[in-house]
Amino acid sequence: MCLQTARLWLAVACLFAAGSLLSPAAMAQQDESLVRVDPVRSEPLSQTVPVVGRLVARQAGLVAAKNSGPILEFRVEVGDRVSAGDVIAVLDGVSMGAERDLAAAELTVAQAVLNTKQAQVTLARQELQRLERLKQSAAFSQARFEDARQEVAIAEAGAREAEASVVSARASLRLADINLEDMEVQAPYDGVISQRLSEAGAYASDGDALVRMIADKSMEVEADVPANRLLGLTQGAAVEVVLDDGTLIGATVRAIIPDENPLTRTRAVRFIPRFGEITTPLANEQSVTVMVPIGAPRQIVSVHKDAIIKRPDGTMVFVVSDGHAQPRPITLGEAVGNRYEVVQGLAEGEQTVVRGNERLRPGATVRIDGET
Repeated sequence: MCLQTARLWLAVACLFAAGSLLSPAAMAQQDESLVRVDPVRSEPLSQTVPVVGRLVARQAGLVAAKNSGPILEFRVEVGDRVSAGDVIAVLDGVSMGAERDLAAAELTVAQAVLNTKQAQVTLARQELQRLERLKQSAAFSQARFEDARQEVAIAEAGAREAEASVVSARASLRLADINLEDMEVQAPYDGVISQRLSEAGAYASDGDALVRMIADKSMEVEADVPANRLLGLTQGAAVEVVLDDGTLIGATVRAIIPDENPLTRTRAVRFIPRFGEITTPLANEQSVTVMVPIGAPRQIVSVHKDAIIKRPDGTMVFVVSDGHAQPRPITLGEAVGNRYEVVQGLAEGEQTVVRGNERLRPGATVRIDGET
């Protein structure tokens, strides 16, 4: 037993002795002291270390024009919320409309040529069939028959070429339709316009960025976790995240990026947060604190902080048993919220005094608040 614990036991013995010297009147005053108790509990303890992280949007970036042309109008302002498919800006599509009309006309021509070629195939086959019926007659000409067979082959080849031209013309028309549709620049996903990079009247080239967007409804948490703290993090592991206003939310590990910073010896870890009914506005790159577990949880015995009496010679609590309060020296460990780990001195289920303990003497008769 350590020296400090021995001293505390000596102090407890002195308390007992002092209690025995009290007069009967004083002892009567000690009868039925009203106290409030809290049980000693066994619970898992997971030690954590705070790591500064940030909110990151799973989708964020530039929205660019897919074709070139003057910008006729912008339909959004900075801060506007848009849904996927909403029109952000409209480019002048007159030339694209003309190209679409040209492609439609070329398809019509190609279809007419195909119809002509198919008619030629039909006529050539009919002529070949007529000559085949004359094979047994004196009017049959083998040379003419061979020519007819060749004409059928030529007609069929011409029809296949015409069919390919129709397919090509149809694809050109579809491409022209797409180009015409792309003159309306649309939002690729739900989000908020964070920046406008051009104005109506400006000329936009293919690939020029027009706005910047952030999908603020699909946020993740990213934190650069020290490599020596990764043992407690596995995919799917639960952690707690503290927002900058103090709000506590839960999150799970989605991925640990296998790329370590050689200067800081940290790795980026992505967490999926559970925002629930939080109404606090969230922002990309907003600072948060991730409570990273140091290791696997362990089972501990804990006592409420209000039960603890600290003295120069050690720490003690009053334990209630059979209606009497007795002092008990204890050794404390880690703090767990409003409780403390008990390394030595208490067992699960024991009742400790959390209110009224400041006036108790060893062996005092007590009545628990709420009991009759």
